Amino acid sequence: MATEAFAMTSPAFAEGAMIPTRYTCDGEDVSPPLDWGFAPPGTRSYALIVDDLDAPSGIFTHWLLFDLPAEADGLIENVHELGTEGRNDFQKKGYGGPCPPTKEGDHRYRFRLLALDVDELDVSKGTDRASLEVAMRGHVLDETVLMGRYARG
Repeated sequence: MATEAFAMTSPAFAEGAMIPTRYTCDGEDVSPPLDWGFAPPGTRSYALIVDDLDAPSGIFTHWLLFDLPAEADGLIENVHELGTEGRNDFQKKGYGGPCPPTKEGDHRYRFRLLALDVDELDVSKGTDRASLEVAMRGHVLDETVLMGRYARG
């Protein structure tokens, strides 16, 4: 009997589709709603990393959210009450939506959810991506990715 795979979706955009302006620097710049399910056995928390894979200077981190409880099966739009937020590459805590340079074409935005075998990571609020990734080493049970796209005139 096959088991369902760990997966994430969004009611705001489909896999590979354009991310609505509402969730970008050209709109309200709020985080999109996300839903997930079929986490692997032993999941005790989640971490979410959102990045731009096509940024001119290399991968650009838009959001770090970690210590999400295992009972969570998604995030509401513009979430602020769940988990712990790290520092993005805008040098701010929280979500910073897609904001690619104008006339550069589509950029790919990766929403990467990791199922972890610990309740909390040994990092502080406002941590950076490198520190978060070090803290997650050896604790990732599985991960799922939702990819969206965005371009500015």
